[in-house]
Amino acid sequence: MALVEARDLVKRFGSLTAVDGISFAVERGEVVGFLGPNGAGKSTAMRIISGFLEPTSGEAWIDGHNSHGEPIAARRRLGYLPEGAPAYADMSVGAFLSFIAAMHGLTKPQANERLAELIERVHLAEVWNQRIDSLSKGFKRRVGIAQALVHDPDVLILDEPTDGLDPNQKYEMRALIRAIAPHKAIVISTHILEEVEAVCGRVIIIARGRILADATPAALLALAPEAGSLAVTIATGEPQRAIDAISKEPNVAAVAVAERLNGATRLVVQPGQGRPSATALAGALGRADIAADEIYLRRPTLDDVFRQITTER
Repeated sequence: MALVEARDLVKRFGSLTAVDGISFAVERGEVVGFLGPNGAGKSTAMRIISGFLEPTSGEAWIDGHNSHGEPIAARRRLGYLPEGAPAYADMSVGAFLSFIAAMHGLTKPQANERLAELIERVHLAEVWNQRIDSLSKGFKRRVGIAQALVHDPDVLILDEPTDGLDPNQKYEMRALIRAIAPHKAIVISTHILEEVEAVCGRVIIIARGRILADATPAALLALAPEAGSLAVTIATGEPQRAIDAISKEPNVAAVAVAERLNGATRLVVQPGQGRPSATALAGALGRADIAADEIYLRRPTLDDVFRQITTER
């Protein structure tokens, strides 16, 4: 069995169906990005899988242990960072993490060794003796991540792990996730799509409680509405002659205006059976006595795909 498995999860709150028949599995070594618009059901699904919320129907397992039938066994194998990373505000960072280690059954020597490692990995040395309620949002998030890692679990479920971190801290956190990923199953809920591209080998997109896509980032990027298209910028606000010239080229399916700004126009060239070269497009424009400021292959983003999937469906 996979380290994480959800099967036909449903959660209703009165007339609202927050999670509507979600099923997926995550193997060891996988980092899965769990994406969706606000209110899509991401956090609700993660709370069910983690055993903190009872499903209306369906089941979830952590390393073969039912999250609700065997909650203690499941949680021993789980590191969970919930939304908001709640902690005991009046405790110091060191006291809180020592308490969490004891709750997981680590002996004092084991806890000291593990916490010394986490101090370095999560960069908590400078706030080790500070009260949690005095910390910045970024440091509170780091404490939350440390508590999820204290017992070195096989499964990590992280809800917005880099929320509140500055760019350097985000880089460090992504590096940490990549470093531990080969030995764990990791599910990350995030709104930062560049983070998904940086650390996730698979993406699940949900909306209105249902899974709409489950694929690698590369496979999803291939679905982008402008995948494989070229951008052409010309120094004129009247692009029709340029559109006519480019449209006559082989392997050009369509030409459209993407943007007009400060007297310049950016065109998007959709390829046909093959992709026209930048040299061919520049030549077509040159023969029409039109200068191209730049021609480049557009790189689709997960933002494009996310908008397409969650709005069209």
